[in-house]
Amino acid sequence: MNQPLRFHAFSRPMVWGGRKLASHLDKNLATDGPHGESWELSDHPNHLSIVTDGPFKDKTLRDLMTASKETILGHASSKHARFPWLIKYLDAHDWLSVQVHPDEHKVNDLWPGEGSKNEAWFILDAAPGSKIYAGLLPNVSEAEVRKASLDGTIGDLLHQFSPKPGDFLYLPAGTVHAVGGGILIAEIQQTSDATFRLFDWNRKDSSGKGRDLHLEESIACIDWNSGPKNPVTSGYNPSKPSNIAINKNLVDCPYFKIDFRHEPKASTISTNGCMQVAMVLEGEGSLSNNGSITPLKKGETLLFPASMNNQTWETKSGQSLLLATLTHS
Repeated sequence: MNQPLRFHAFSRPMVWGGRKLASHLDKNLATDGPHGESWELSDHPNHLSIVTDGPFKDKTLRDLMTASKETILGHASSKHARFPWLIKYLDAHDWLSVQVHPDEHKVNDLWPGEGSKNEAWFILDAAPGSKIYAGLLPNVSEAEVRKASLDGTIGDLLHQFSPKPGDFLYLPAGTVHAVGGGILIAEIQQTSDATFRLFDWNRKDSSGKGRDLHLEESIACIDWNSGPKNPVTSGYNPSKPSNIAINKNLVDCPYFKIDFRHEPKASTISTNGCMQVAMVLEGEGSLSNNGSITPLKKGETLLFPASMNNQTWETKSGQSLLLATLTHS
């Protein structure tokens, strides 16, 4: 596996979604209704990503992990039965529920068979008035969270900010959070679909029924020692493209190392024996190695196996990538 691997995107209709996955990222959405997620790279049982082209065309990521796990993951292969990340784009046109995800200890009791869910968000677009809730305010008690979840005032107990394109937010498992009002997000998370809802904004479907809430599970998942979460700035500004190369580390944690890279001309991408995933945030470009050329366009996601050779990255008037590396696990 000496070349990048590209997979078919899988769109998911969501009550809180919109149409930005199509209009901003050129995704083919399954229906005319609102879509909240595009699963770009998944080894989760809810959807197995399928290779689009090349020698592994029509193989699932599960197939590749079964046959060539060490080639893909490199030194981390012995620690992962499944591909460690679920890569998505999110269109939070409306409000996602106020929610919390379990860590590796809580998930075994609360959702056997699922994985823990530490995640990271990169903001691509944010409408005026949009907002992110991230973390409990200082000294908030369990009793206060219980009451506020039931009476609909949970937002008053959460740290909040108005995001802008280029903001990056790391959300460790156990962090109470919500997002909405017109925000387009690139998300890198552990392979898990475990979400517990504290509050869903009194939302009802066409039959007058609301989505299930999980008060007890959410309370059990919350990290009460973890306070407000604030974004870091990447240097990404789609309204003012930079003619200066940027290589900025955004987070380096036990689950992933994530860097923002902007290149106005040409550069090199090397795995150094570690598996990587690149999300193309803006611009056009290509990767090449020994005459093999891989086009890169906005909205795409590519898997770089640990065994991949160095690639020459060339861009047309600048291109930005979110580059995740499996370094610690």
